[in-house]
Amino acid sequence: MGISWRQSVKAWQKPAISTVKICISNIASQKADSTDSPQWPPNWWTAEWSSWWPPAPAALVAKAATTTIPIVFSTGSDPVKDGLVESLNQPRGNLTGVTTLAGELGSKQVKLLQEVLPQPTTFAFLTNPEQASAAPQTTALETAARAIGRQLLVLRVSTEREIDAAFAKLAQQRIRALLVSSSAFLTTRVNQIVVLAAHYAIPTLYPIREYVAAGGLISYGTSFAAAYRQVGVYVGRILKGTKPADLPVQLPTKFELVINLKTTKTLGLDIPPGVLAIADEVIE
Repeated sequence: MGISWRQSVKAWQKPAISTVKICISNIASQKADSTDSPQWPPNWWTAEWSSWWPPAPAALVAKAATTTIPIVFSTGSDPVKDGLVESLNQPRGNLTGVTTLAGELGSKQVKLLQEVLPQPTTFAFLTNPEQASAAPQTTALETAARAIGRQLLVLRVSTEREIDAAFAKLAQQRIRALLVSSSAFLTTRVNQIVVLAAHYAIPTLYPIREYVAAGGLISYGTSFAAAYRQVGVYVGRILKGTKPADLPVQLPTKFELVINLKTTKTLGLDIPPGVLAIADEVIE
């Protein structure tokens, strides 16, 4: 009987780290605050990989600590602006990785939400201020919202209670359009956010498919699974002897538009045919 990928990870994790000393840092994430949640990402990923997949700003800390140990990062912001690498094509030094450039998706997400919800004059944005990419994402969305004559209400949350309070505020102010940031903390709270959006009947655009699979309305963004897969590929290449400086920082190559038709009916919405036509997946 074969062994699972999870078992394989356990088998090579410690010897690989002790001999090669590879530091993988997901600068776009922080540890999940719950160990009993069935939500995405899986808890074994957070718990068992946490010793060598530290939270932001671990990549910057690791860079300051060593110039020889290879560091592979995943970030939702610009690694050049963040000071991780000198350039995307030629990172130089001992760091390389993957960027999902989440902030760059802001204009497309706002325009998509406008197509689905043409009436609201104010959009809300749920974000985690502790996230390294929070500031660029917020700036991008504010600029995009102004360009189409919309206001943006920014709701900053970093705990479950603050998420509850944020949705209560949306309901109180009767805001009928919400965008959720590509925050790892928020991703660990998929079920909570989707349930609250349904409870208050707030049409919401999410950054990844997992929200829509859990009952959310619509998502558009980078495929995180593809990004993390590329991180694993780079780790494998470094373990085989490739230098981080010879591995260009990878940009996102796959963007997904996913729509949940059951949720659209529950909310009484009609998704424009043009949006349905370009959807990568329609959940019925």
